[in-house]
Amino acid sequence: MKSKEREEMEKWIEGDESGREMLMRVRSVRPFLLPSPLDRVPLRVGNVLELVGPSPSAKTHILIHAAITSILPKHLGGFDRFVLFLDLDCRFDITRFSQLLIHRLTHHDPTLYNLCMARFLYARCSDTFEFLRTLKTLHCRLEKEKEVQGVSAHLLMIDSIGAFHWMDRASMFLSQRDNNRKKLFLQSVSEAVVQNIKKLLQVHPMLIIATKSVIFGNRYSTASNEVKGNVEERCTRNTQNFQYREYMPSVWQSFVTHRILVRSSDDHPVTCNYQHSSFYLLEWLLPRLSIVDKIVVNEVRT
Repeated sequence: MKSKEREEMEKWIEGDESGREMLMRVRSVRPFLLPSPLDRVPLRVGNVLELVGPSPSAKTHILIHAAITSILPKHLGGFDRFVLFLDLDCRFDITRFSQLLIHRLTHHDPTLYNLCMARFLYARCSDTFEFLRTLKTLHCRLEKEKEVQGVSAHLLMIDSIGAFHWMDRASMFLSQRDNNRKKLFLQSVSEAVVQNIKKLLQVHPMLIIATKSVIFGNRYSTASNEVKGNVEERCTRNTQNFQYREYMPSVWQSFVTHRILVRSSDDHPVTCNYQHSSFYLLEWLLPRLSIVDKIVVNEVRT
């Protein structure tokens, strides 16, 4: 008698399915991990996506949007999983997160709201050493949450990965004058961060999303911003004019598998519907794509 697995395999090989049926089957086995427009490039567990941009440029808002999609139940378009958010900037607004979650729910069901909020795990780190200690204890916390909630982690978010870079760099120079102070070597710190995350991914496969604040410099004259044409063409051309200096050590840079540039847009539709909205441009740098997406961040009102 054939086993159930063998019967299903033969049925799949001999069967004939439509394109719609194929997509439904693939999504049920390996769903897309991020909402649009972050789904232009296939992302899988183990990938490290870096959101690069000035402050502010809606990087944290993008994290919140992806986190809510992950914690929502499947019948509301979510992934029914939990998310771990590491706040290194110490500026996360939980009230705004709650408002956006309620906005995504089809109706304000307190039970469903509490379930979603319980799946959003939050940790705040005030310095590098606390960040490293948190990474070392994540395995136990994720195991505990998995047993309690019955689902595994979907995303590990870090906002922002470069928050302590300049503080550590200043401490390194100060330590050269004071031998009693512990020296901070930026390369060693990044190596420890990367190694701890790699160990965590071996046991808890997740997608990593990290934000990084940068300061842009314009290589060319401002006249290049006056190029006429449609919005997308101007966005593509002007993005090439903005350069930022990479400050994270090479060990982190090589750890990143995907990178998106996020910046504000100067092209705002003049309509009453967008009166309380901000506009941002997203461009894939790794891998390089020629498409520039525009996102609208609306003010959430209670």
